[in-house]
Amino acid sequence: MASLLSSALNLPFNKFNEGNVKALPVKALSNKDCLFARRTSGCHGPYLLIKSKTSFEADVLAKESLNVEAVDDTNDFGVVSVHHVGILCENLERSLQFYQNILGLKINEARPHDKLPYRGAWLWVGSEMIHLMELPNPDPLTGRPEHGGRDRHTCIAIRDVHKLKAILDKAGIPYTLSRSGRPAIFTRDPDANALEFTQVA
Repeated sequence: MASLLSSALNLPFNKFNEGNVKALPVKALSNKDCLFARRTSGCHGPYLLIKSKTSFEADVLAKESLNVEAVDDTNDFGVVSVHHVGILCENLERSLQFYQNILGLKINEARPHDKLPYRGAWLWVGSEMIHLMELPNPDPLTGRPEHGGRDRHTCIAIRDVHKLKAILDKAGIPYTLSRSGRPAIFTRDPDANALEFTQVA
């Protein structure tokens, strides 16, 4: 995981990288990984994989050919998942009407509602949560992009975009569809917080 959080590298200028593209450092792949990539990729062009005999040689090769520091595992602090997303609201009851009654999310009663200096609620989204917080919102309610995908947004994976579309239509809640054509809907809650719902298998 530390490799995913490392800073970008300057790749050497060559025929495969004519624009001196930035990339993240990754750990060396095993021979098994390389064979799997060749069998499954369907690509017949050159592979940008470096085969190494030992991890020490891989570190030296990375430093010499890419002029970078080796990935430091001491920064791998064990990222597991997103635990919750905090969403500001002006009126908790109005927001709960939307999140519970329109979207069908359930309150996590085990979370401390009364121990914080502001009103709020924790709502289950699969195994993660949304934390609604009744606090002043620094974001403007007007002048935001019509399409929520062009604004800060929270993305929730769902099973059926068409069913959600029917629910939003029935409730008279405006939305936009994904501009890329993938099965996804963007809408806003009563406080103009953008939400994306993307269909997964």
